[in-house]
Amino acid sequence: MHQRVLVSADRLCASVAAASVIAKVARDRLMEEYDVLYPGYDLAGNKGYAAPEHRAGIDAIGLSPIHRLSFAPCRNRQQMSLWQDAGAECDRISR
Repeated sequence: MHQRVLVSADRLCASVAAASVIAKVARDRLMEEYDVLYPGYDLAGNKGYAAPEHRAGIDAIGLSPIHRLSFAPCRNRQQMSLWQDAGAECDRISR
């Protein structure tokens, strides 16, 4: 199927802009739910971005099961066993 790349597509195409807003709202809500499950990273406040508070949480308590190990600050760290029980709750929320 032919595809076309649109740089700044959300400014050029209304459907892309709408999809972007929906995706951001869904991500923000999910981060608020994760903030309850995984306190200490300020996920509700920084929405998962690598803000100073988020990095401080990683330094203080390590990684949670939702951290992307491909993200540079997480790459050489291990996830903490502290969150093993919360992982099942995380799976329940994502379904």
